[in-house]
Amino acid sequence: MYEPIRTKSVHSTMADTASDFPHRSREEELDIQLAGHLAALLAVTDELRSLTPSADLDTAAERLAEQVARLRGGHGPLRATPSAAGDPVALHQRAHALAGRALVVAASRADTAAAILAAERMDAHADAQSEPRELSTTA
Repeated sequence: MYEPIRTKSVHSTMADTASDFPHRSREEELDIQLAGHLAALLAVTDELRSLTPSADLDTAAERLAEQVARLRGGHGPLRATPSAAGDPVALHQRAHALAGRALVVAASRADTAAAILAAERMDAHADAQSEPRELSTTA
């Protein structure tokens, strides 16, 4: 009733042969993702530092750089010179979102140090967004 298959299956040959390209483990992929999220958070933190300098942001930037270097095998993040223009509220929102992404990845790879740092940064940026702002009076 059925004719036998005369050629090898594409699926079986892909699974049976050695790959021509290297594969990364799940842990390596999560390390890359986490380092990327933390590096992006560091870039936004540097932008905020240029607009509103503070010791808290300086400490956060230092800790973020350390975590990125740890995840990248000792290679520190490239840091650009921040521009002096930007909306601090929008930057805090962006930083909060990036810290949330980093927290999710850190939790999935069970990286306690990165998860704590991401949670602290989320709290700090949420607090900064909720602070009352001065109303400007223009005549």
